[in-house]
Amino acid sequence: MWLLMQKFLSVIVIILSFNSYGQDEIIIGLDADMSAVAKEGGIAIERGAQIAIEEINENGGLLNRTLKLVVKNHRGNPARGINNIKQLSKLKGLVAVIGGVHTPVALKELPIIHQNNIIYLDPWAAGTPIVDNGYEPNYVFRVSVRDAEAAKVMIPHAKNLGINNIGLLLERTGWGRSNEKSLTIAAKLHKVEIAHIAWFNWGQKSVENEITQLIKSGAKAIILVANAPEGALIAKTILKLSEKLPIISHWGIAGGNFVDRVGLNNLKQLNISVLQTYSFAKPSNYKLNSQVLKRYQKKYNNNILAKEIPGAVGTAHAYDLVHLLAKAIYSAQSTDRALIRDELEKLPAYTGLLKTYQPAFTKAQHDALLSNDYIMSTFDDSGNLIPTKEFR
Repeated sequence: MWLLMQKFLSVIVIILSFNSYGQDEIIIGLDADMSAVAKEGGIAIERGAQIAIEEINENGGLLNRTLKLVVKNHRGNPARGINNIKQLSKLKGLVAVIGGVHTPVALKELPIIHQNNIIYLDPWAAGTPIVDNGYEPNYVFRVSVRDAEAAKVMIPHAKNLGINNIGLLLERTGWGRSNEKSLTIAAKLHKVEIAHIAWFNWGQKSVENEITQLIKSGAKAIILVANAPEGALIAKTILKLSEKLPIISHWGIAGGNFVDRVGLNNLKQLNISVLQTYSFAKPSNYKLNSQVLKRYQKKYNNNILAKEIPGAVGTAHAYDLVHLLAKAIYSAQSTDRALIRDELEKLPAYTGLLKTYQPAFTKAQHDALLSNDYIMSTFDDSGNLIPTKEFR
């Protein structure tokens, strides 16, 4: 009878432990535009995070628990983003939130993020103040472009094209203002003249006046800071004008359906180069790149080629960020966010998809990628972004 009771109790313990394992997951939130103008970037980020989570779970998870991604859609709206962060903060087991494409959304979310001590992992939004936010301790960690560093690549790229007189065409947001500051500093350093600065708004219907002003100012190229909808409008406007200025673009146009909006035939008539950090067709870690690419193909599209991965930078950044977070959780041996935050600042060297991080972050540096990690890309005949000759 006692033996029978022991077996019964053992079965109950096993059932309860399985139930606990299923319920007691470690949660990573994703707060991004999943359905509006930057949805390509949001979907790319989700895919990179999911691939990394699958790998971790297949290897036993973390602290005997599985990882789970909970996705929220802010549609590029800061108020929605703030509400999403509030909802995610209430989830049992939440360790971090991955952000999306939009700098203005991330900037508005910073107070609620720090009020709740939520680790915010930035795989795309490039605004310098997202990381340089004045909070202590700082809960934001970025594997992405930093605007202050982006200018150090875009301005020299203009010089490599033989252009010493440029115009800036910037969206009127925190992201645009962040770039105005860094581009002005870099232009002065490299002795490039900024002939004129023009601004536009989200959803603006015409930019002909702004572009005409840039041409009249004597600018020989446009450095563009825009997302896909406005970027496409600007590209199509330039096509109509007699003087088709080259466009050196920040990477916002790569986070949406820019190519579809412009049209392939139109794209071929334009001289556009785009800031990027990664291409699956030009890997730094061939073995890991191949591994991730195979998983991507199996999970999302069997026939897709390396150069065709949409929003490739978002996928690559999110993948590395999740693995860096996992290493911090393992080091902390805890899901306490304050402890994990501290561990993120003292991780050992880690070889990820983008590079070997030595280390990714320190107490003084929460940006893992700097200007020497960036590349310029151009569109091929199929509308895929490939590195320019200087970065191949």
